[in-house]
Amino acid sequence: MSRLRNITITLEEDVARWARIEAARQDKSVSRLLAGLLQERMTQTERYERAMRRALARKPFLKTDGHYLSREEAHARSDLR
Repeated sequence: MSRLRNITITLEEDVARWARIEAARQDKSVSRLLAGLLQERMTQTERYERAMRRALARKPFLKTDGHYLSREEAHARSDLR
């Protein structure tokens, strides 16, 4: 198990009130509620960063000569028939 650390935070009154109510709804302490929210955020950020690194590491799947399609070319449907 990881070592737990105490921290002190300062919240606006309405945020603190919401945290107390939300913690009570979940039958948790405010500390556990905030720890869970921060853990979720950390996990989401790590997953996003891993996905971004994988995406950027891929080779491009389109080979172009540097020419970008104009709006008209991109939406030309007659060329598809």
